[in-house]
Amino acid sequence: MTTQLAFVESPVQLLNVLEWAHTQTAPRSAAVERVGTTDGAPAGPGLPAPRTPTNAAPSTGDPTDALTVVVLSPTDPMSRGQLRRMAQLARDQGLTVHWQEARGGRGALVRTLRRLARPLRSAERVIIGDPFSRYVQLLLTLFAPRHLTVVDDGTATMEFAAQLGRGERLVRWHRKGGLGPRELVLAPVTTLARRRLAPARGRTVEIFTSLPVEAPEGVTVTENAYAWTRDTFGPPMLTGGADLVGTSLVETGVVDADHYARVVSELARAHGATRYFAHRRESAEKLHRIAVETGLQVVRPELPLELIARRGPIGRTVVSFPSTVVHTLPLALAGTGVKVAVIDIAPEWLRATASPRAQGFLSGITGTAAHEVDRLTARASHPADRLEFG
Repeated sequence: MTTQLAFVESPVQLLNVLEWAHTQTAPRSAAVERVGTTDGAPAGPGLPAPRTPTNAAPSTGDPTDALTVVVLSPTDPMSRGQLRRMAQLARDQGLTVHWQEARGGRGALVRTLRRLARPLRSAERVIIGDPFSRYVQLLLTLFAPRHLTVVDDGTATMEFAAQLGRGERLVRWHRKGGLGPRELVLAPVTTLARRRLAPARGRTVEIFTSLPVEAPEGVTVTENAYAWTRDTFGPPMLTGGADLVGTSLVETGVVDADHYARVVSELARAHGATRYFAHRRESAEKLHRIAVETGLQVVRPELPLELIARRGPIGRTVVSFPSTVVHTLPLALAGTGVKVAVIDIAPEWLRATASPRAQGFLSGITGTAAHEVDRLTARASHPADRLEFG
């Protein structure tokens, strides 16, 4: 039996594994490819049962192509909650899902490796969502799959493809370039994992993405058009106003907290926004400040935003900071009449400790947004000045 094994650590990764599985049961022409040349809890109350897609669910396809999803559970409550709900959706689609407390205290790593050793050795294809994950990198150093698929987990996919193409070590874009003590210890693991993530004789590599990436030599890029999401949910009811999409740029040390709060307030006034969809990693303190200072209703989504927006209700305009959603929402909401807009990150918003690559990377996300996305700019001669959008 040909087995396929997916490792996910975030709700978006699991959503995109479902999207990838959908392309395997859809007609071949529905998936656009290009090759480079150079135990979780049940769903919470109110979660609707998805419509049965017109295509066969993965479990009704060829049994020799069995797909098993292993959730390497994170520790933060928001991510765990969304993952539990996504895991139930995956089970509803016929996938086998195993919940693994991979970070559950002392001995968790050894227990996880012992449990996963046999399925990893027999897997014909391994699907991962975060090639920068130390956990995934360790698994790849121990077991080398014949076929590897990387699905989106945010804009880091763009950086991964670029670094793989340049033969560089894998470093998240918002991290400083220097190697700390922990990075030095893990450097051999990262180096070997990077080799396992590259195509080689007897090994194929696929990037399944909705983002504009430059395919390294020999890597197949398959377009993620969010067909499963559109086939399963919606179309949504539209509200009259606008919604704002939050970001964890403050939490990752890239953007100054005061600048961020000020811009959110200006965006809310300029666009008549009433709701703020929080990123799952945003701190409670920051969200409380936003609610008090702006009057926005702060919403902590139970599912990835693409599904929340597709289910509705959603504003006729969705305004986002640079993030994956400026690429994914236009796909998930195609044909609904929703307009997506992205706001540029001005250099003065960045913290002094931000990575030197941060400004260029964020500008690249904005500049490569889908042509249906409006681009907003904010200019301020002084941090305390009123921002103007144009």
